[in-house]
Amino acid sequence: MSRGPLEDEDPDRLYTVTGGRTGPGQAELDLVTLIVTEAGPAPGMQSEHVRILRLGRHPTSVVELASELGLPVSVTRILVADLLDTGHVSARHPTAIGPGTELPELEFLKKVLVGLRNL
Repeated sequence: MSRGPLEDEDPDRLYTVTGGRTGPGQAELDLVTLIVTEAGPAPGMQSEHVRILRLGRHPTSVVELASELGLPVSVTRILVADLLDTGHVSARHPTAIGPGTELPELEFLKKVLVGLRNL
């Protein structure tokens, strides 16, 4: 039976990337929260943080960031929370984009994420 990319992920690497943290702290980030870069990378910044900043040049959802980084959403939330704390990114729910904006259902987004991971 074939294993998915996240099942092959080294737990030690994930522990190192998050600094041993298991949650994003006070930040409330759901799958469709849009992340936008507000500042460039700082010297010595983790490569994952730099990639998030690069991807966030255009509003990008947390689930899209996780897919692009090849990391679990839980790890991506922690990394985004780091950048929120330092003011490198801002976060907003897509409903803040404008009135009358149709949002995809959460289940649909989860299916898209699974499809992207299977590629």
